[in-house]
Amino acid sequence: MGNQDNKNAVLLFCAAAILSSASGCASRIPRGALAMRGQTLEYRQRSTRLFETTDETRILAAVAGLLQDLGFNIDESETKLGFIVASKERSAVEGGQVAAKIAYAVLFGADLPIDARQKMRVSVVTRPEGHRLAVRVAFQRIVWNDRGQVSKLELLEDAPMYQEFFEKLSKSVFLEGHKL
Repeated sequence: MGNQDNKNAVLLFCAAAILSSASGCASRIPRGALAMRGQTLEYRQRSTRLFETTDETRILAAVAGLLQDLGFNIDESETKLGFIVASKERSAVEGGQVAAKIAYAVLFGADLPIDARQKMRVSVVTRPEGHRLAVRVAFQRIVWNDRGQVSKLELLEDAPMYQEFFEKLSKSVFLEGHKL
Protein backbone atom coordinates (compact mmCIF):
# COMPACT_ATOMS: atom_id res chain seq x y z
CA MET A 1 0.00 0.00 0.00
CA GLY A 2 1.30 3.47 -0.85
CA ASN A 3 1.71 6.43 1.49
CA GLN A 4 -1.53 8.05 0.24
CA ASP A 5 -3.42 4.75 0.69
CA ASN A 6 -2.20 4.55 4.31
CA LYS A 7 -3.40 8.08 4.99
CA ASN A 8 -6.77 7.38 3.42
CA ALA A 9 -7.14 4.18 5.46
CA VAL A 10 -6.34 6.05 8.70
CA LEU A 11 -8.78 8.85 7.85
CA LEU A 12 -11.50 6.31 7.00
CA PHE A 13 -10.89 4.43 10.25
CA CYS A 14 -11.05 7.68 12.27
CA ALA A 15 -14.26 8.75 10.54
CA ALA A 16 -15.84 5.34 11.20
CA ALA A 17 -14.78 5.44 14.86
CA ILE A 18 -16.23 8.92 15.33
CA LEU A 19 -19.50 8.00 13.63
CA SER A 20 -19.90 4.78 15.58
CA SER A 21 -19.23 6.49 18.90
CA ALA A 22 -21.57 9.34 18.02
CA SER A 23 -24.36 6.94 17.07
CA GLY A 24 -24.30 5.50 20.58
CA CYS A 25 -24.78 8.93 22.12
CA ALA A 26 -27.83 10.10 20.23
CA SER A 27 -30.53 8.56 18.14
CA ARG A 28 -30.57 11.41 15.60
CA ILE A 29 -28.09 13.91 14.25
CA PRO A 30 -29.44 17.42 14.86
CA ARG A 31 -30.63 19.29 11.77
CA GLY A 32 -27.77 21.34 10.32
CA ALA A 33 -25.07 19.62 12.37
CA LEU A 34 -23.23 18.46 9.26
CA ALA A 35 -23.80 21.65 7.27
CA MET A 36 -20.67 23.58 6.38
CA ARG A 37 -20.35 27.01 7.88
CA GLY A 38 -19.95 29.97 5.56
CA GLN A 39 -16.36 30.45 6.70
CA THR A 40 -15.30 26.83 6.05
CA LEU A 41 -13.69 27.54 2.66
CA GLU A 42 -11.92 30.63 4.04
CA TYR A 43 -10.57 28.62 6.97
CA ARG A 44 -9.40 25.79 4.70
CA GLN A 45 -7.56 28.28 2.48
CA ARG A 46 -6.00 29.99 5.50
CA SER A 47 -4.89 26.71 7.07
CA THR A 48 -3.45 25.02 3.96
CA ARG A 49 -0.41 25.81 1.79
CA LEU A 50 1.14 24.03 -1.16
CA PHE A 51 4.91 23.55 -1.31
CA GLU A 52 6.75 22.89 -4.55
CA THR A 53 8.29 19.63 -3.39
CA THR A 54 7.41 15.98 -2.95
CA ASP A 55 9.93 15.50 -0.12
CA GLU A 56 7.46 14.91 2.71
CA THR A 57 10.21 13.95 5.16
CA ARG A 58 11.98 17.29 4.66
CA ILE A 59 8.73 19.24 5.14
CA LEU A 60 7.84 17.30 8.30
CA ALA A 61 11.35 17.87 9.70
CA ALA A 62 10.95 21.60 9.04
CA VAL A 63 7.50 21.56 10.71
CA ALA A 64 8.86 19.74 13.78
CA GLY A 65 11.76 22.18 14.08
CA LEU A 66 9.48 25.19 13.71
CA LEU A 67 7.02 23.91 16.32
CA GLN A 68 9.85 23.34 18.77
CA ASP A 69 11.18 26.84 18.06
CA LEU A 70 7.70 28.15 18.89
CA GLY A 71 7.81 26.38 22.27
CA PHE A 72 5.69 23.35 21.41
CA ASN A 73 6.52 19.81 22.50
CA ILE A 74 5.99 17.11 19.89
CA ASP A 75 3.32 14.73 21.27
CA GLU A 76 2.84 12.46 18.26
CA SER A 77 4.56 12.13 14.93
CA GLU A 78 4.21 9.66 12.09
CA THR A 79 6.30 10.43 9.03
CA LYS A 80 4.78 7.58 6.99
CA LEU A 81 1.30 9.03 7.50
CA GLY A 82 2.40 12.66 7.27
CA PHE A 83 1.23 14.10 10.57
CA ILE A 84 2.55 15.81 13.68
CA VAL A 85 0.67 16.79 16.84
CA ALA A 86 2.30 19.14 19.34
CA SER A 87 1.23 21.08 22.42
CA LYS A 88 2.33 23.62 24.98
CA GLU A 89 0.83 24.81 28.24
CA ARG A 90 0.72 28.35 29.49
CA SER A 91 -1.22 30.66 31.75
CA ALA A 92 -4.70 31.77 30.70
CA VAL A 93 -5.12 34.39 33.43
CA GLU A 94 -6.37 37.70 32.08
CA GLY A 95 -6.35 40.91 34.06
CA GLY A 96 -9.96 41.73 33.17
CA GLN A 97 -11.20 38.42 34.57
CA VAL A 98 -9.25 38.92 37.79
CA ALA A 99 -10.73 42.42 38.22
CA ALA A 100 -14.23 41.08 37.52
CA LYS A 101 -13.71 38.28 40.06
CA ILE A 102 -12.69 40.78 42.75
CA ALA A 103 -15.59 43.12 41.95
CA TYR A 104 -18.05 40.23 41.97
CA ALA A 105 -16.74 39.03 45.34
CA VAL A 106 -17.02 42.53 46.84
CA LEU A 107 -20.50 43.21 45.44
CA PHE A 108 -22.10 39.80 45.86
CA GLY A 109 -19.85 37.94 48.29
CA ALA A 110 -19.45 35.04 45.87
CA ASP A 111 -16.51 33.48 44.10
CA LEU A 112 -16.53 33.79 40.30
CA PRO A 113 -14.42 31.22 38.40
CA ILE A 114 -11.76 32.62 36.07
CA ASP A 115 -9.53 31.07 33.44
CA ALA A 116 -6.32 29.71 34.96
CA ARG A 117 -4.35 27.65 32.45
CA GLN A 118 -4.54 26.60 28.84
CA LYS A 119 -3.12 23.96 26.57
CA MET A 120 -2.40 25.02 23.02
CA ARG A 121 -2.45 22.15 20.52
CA VAL A 122 -1.40 22.14 16.91
CA SER A 123 -1.84 19.40 14.36
CA VAL A 124 -0.14 19.35 10.98
CA VAL A 125 -1.05 16.98 8.16
CA THR A 126 0.69 16.67 4.80
CA ARG A 127 -0.74 15.23 1.62
CA PRO A 128 0.83 14.82 -1.83
CA GLU A 129 -0.86 16.70 -4.67
CA GLY A 130 0.92 15.82 -7.89
CA HIS A 131 4.40 17.35 -7.83
CA ARG A 132 3.55 19.41 -4.76
CA LEU A 133 2.86 18.79 -1.10
CA ALA A 134 -0.13 20.26 0.73
CA VAL A 135 0.47 21.19 4.37
CA ARG A 136 -2.57 21.79 6.58
CA VAL A 137 -2.31 23.11 10.12
CA ALA A 138 -4.94 23.51 12.86
CA PHE A 139 -4.47 25.37 16.14
CA GLN A 140 -6.72 24.61 19.11
CA ARG A 141 -6.83 25.44 22.77
CA ILE A 142 -8.34 23.98 25.90
CA VAL A 143 -8.77 26.36 28.84
CA TRP A 144 -9.32 25.29 32.45
CA ASN A 145 -10.66 27.63 35.10
CA ASP A 146 -9.32 27.98 38.63
CA ARG A 147 -11.69 25.20 39.71
CA GLY A 148 -10.14 22.71 37.30
CA GLN A 149 -13.12 22.70 34.93
CA VAL A 150 -12.83 23.11 31.17
CA SER A 151 -14.13 26.59 30.38
CA LYS A 152 -13.23 26.75 26.67
CA LEU A 153 -12.47 24.22 23.96
CA GLU A 154 -11.99 25.98 20.65
CA LEU A 155 -10.44 25.93 17.23
CA LEU A 156 -8.29 29.04 16.82
CA GLU A 157 -9.12 30.73 13.54
CA ASP A 158 -6.96 33.85 13.86
CA ALA A 159 -5.75 34.56 10.29
CA PRO A 160 -2.45 36.23 11.33
CA MET A 161 -1.51 33.13 13.38
CA TYR A 162 -1.81 30.89 10.33
CA GLN A 163 -0.07 33.39 8.06
CA GLU A 164 2.85 33.71 10.48
CA PHE A 165 3.13 29.92 10.80
CA PHE A 166 3.36 29.45 7.02
CA GLU A 167 5.79 32.35 6.57
CA LYS A 168 8.11 30.81 9.14
CA LEU A 169 7.66 27.34 7.65
CA SER A 170 8.50 28.63 4.17
CA LYS A 171 11.71 30.21 5.49
CA SER A 172 12.59 27.03 7.34
CA VAL A 173 12.01 24.85 4.26
CA PHE A 174 14.10 27.25 2.15
CA LEU A 175 16.97 27.32 4.65
CA GLU A 176 16.91 23.55 5.12
CA GLY A 177 16.77 22.96 1.36
CA HIS A 178 19.79 25.18 0.80
CA LYS A 179 21.64 23.92 3.91
CA LEU A 180 21.96 27.47 5.28
